[in-house]
Amino acid sequence: MNAADRAIPHGGDRVADALLAHGVRQVFTLCGGHISPILAACKARGMRIVDVRDEATAVFAADAAARLTGIPGVAAVTAGPGITNTITALKNAQLAQSPLLLIGGAAPTALQGRGALQDIDQRPLVAPHVKRFIKVTRVRALGPAVSEAMALTQDGVPGPVFVEAPVDLLYDEASIRQWYADAAGKGASLPERALRWYLGRHVRRMFAGSEDPAPAVARAVPPARAAAAARAKAVAALAAAERPLLVVGSQAVVLPGEAERLAQAVARLGIPVYLSGMARGLLGREHPLQLRHARRKALREADCVLLAGVPCDFRLDYGRHVRRSATLIAANRSARDARLNRRPDVAALGDAGLFLQDLAQALAARERPAWMQALRSRDAEREAEIDVQAAAVGEHVNPLALLRALERLAAPDAVFVADGGDFVGSASYVLHARAPLSWLDPGAFGTLGVGAGFAIGAATVQPGRETWIVWGDGASGYGLVEFDSLVRHGLPVIAVVGNDASWMQIAREQVKMLGDDVATVLARSDYHAVAQGLGAEGLVARRADEVEPALRRAQQLAAAGRPVLVNVWLDATAFREGSLSM
Repeated sequence: MNAADRAIPHGGDRVADALLAHGVRQVFTLCGGHISPILAACKARGMRIVDVRDEATAVFAADAAARLTGIPGVAAVTAGPGITNTITALKNAQLAQSPLLLIGGAAPTALQGRGALQDIDQRPLVAPHVKRFIKVTRVRALGPAVSEAMALTQDGVPGPVFVEAPVDLLYDEASIRQWYADAAGKGASLPERALRWYLGRHVRRMFAGSEDPAPAVARAVPPARAAAAARAKAVAALAAAERPLLVVGSQAVVLPGEAERLAQAVARLGIPVYLSGMARGLLGREHPLQLRHARRKALREADCVLLAGVPCDFRLDYGRHVRRSATLIAANRSARDARLNRRPDVAALGDAGLFLQDLAQALAARERPAWMQALRSRDAEREAEIDVQAAAVGEHVNPLALLRALERLAAPDAVFVADGGDFVGSASYVLHARAPLSWLDPGAFGTLGVGAGFAIGAATVQPGRETWIVWGDGASGYGLVEFDSLVRHGLPVIAVVGNDASWMQIAREQVKMLGDDVATVLARSDYHAVAQGLGAEGLVARRADEVEPALRRAQQLAAAGRPVLVNVWLDATAFREGSLSM
């Protein structure tokens, strides 16, 4: 679009100016007439518009972009069904505490509740899943609403915020005035004159003050630090502990710019550590302090446990993994999460990553060789067991052998996007995240279908990094069509589909407990052919000797700029027997 085409300013410009002031460089979307002015204005300002095939994908992509950059991710979707399609992704972002702005279109302000196209009351649907629902009713309020929302996404506990921008606030004033004039008609009857008066007043109110300059200004949101008293108590408890243990979760890395300093702090503390969620890879691929296996047993043996950005939810058996006699330190931005299911001895309320940096400055490192050796010996035993299981040969491909091959071949800067059940659960034990911010999974909501969106977001904000989707065959069904988006936007993502023709995580326990595999059986579908049909590359590996050549070929194609799907036929495995979570 040239300058002449954009001579007439409109409300979309105000939204775009505010986004640009906050450092936004890409907007994820599925187009709609309700939001077109926003997309056009963002593009005119040099922002990248990444349009996808499902509104949920747009929100997942914005979520990933936020996690990796620290700048709130932005998605824009049309009214009504466009917004309802985002709810799962929005809830996932809320539970994962991702700073995200969702801009939603809406019916014209004067027609809401009167049966307009795609007109529904959006607040009751969206409000439970966001930090705030901001409904804009004046053109001059568009920019301030976006600025307020961007700050809110990062303030305190990060999370999504929704801004509703009705369509008649977004197009240029002359067009909207003409639209309302046409709607009012020229009749001379009293009701017709009353309608003209009402609509005229409505338009004047909508545009009142819109001619005044409104420069967009970003508002800094400094993270809260835990109180000095909590830090002192934590230092004393850790210094006295003989078997301390550290668990670091996603919330500790919500400030991506602090990741390297956080990694250095964890290393200086010298405490054995388990990394989960977005914190995977914080210490690199292999670090002597990092543990990967038998976390439950380690927690039950520890005499002091520090949970950094990790709540006591189902993943820690609601706090029961930590023995009652242990000193529990909870560092968390959320007071609720810090006390969830288990009241800590020390509640350090503030940014968990900064708290660990403060601890490292105040606490003298102390070696505990017997404790460390016991933990590392268990890790080594488990790795040896996995090696044995990975060596088993069957008709098709052993999933552990596939994951071992991917672990060997993936680039040093690889980003792994995990989307699935059983196959991805196995991957979490076998794949080693390479660096900070190199592992993306849905988080506490356990949402299937994040893969394509997360990969689109990651590849958009970090071009040049090798990006892999580790996809269960069931989960892949949610996002296969997004290979069209990957091709159109030149995003060379590699997807590896673990094709065991089953919803295996459910089937394993369901068959055992109920004696029936109903609704868990899939087909050995040609997922690679779907990718090819959408313009990408598709490869298939049905036997063990075909795996490594297929993965290497996928890397070559991705390096040449092509998105690729590798369809790997898997044998069944009992590796994750008894893994049902509730």
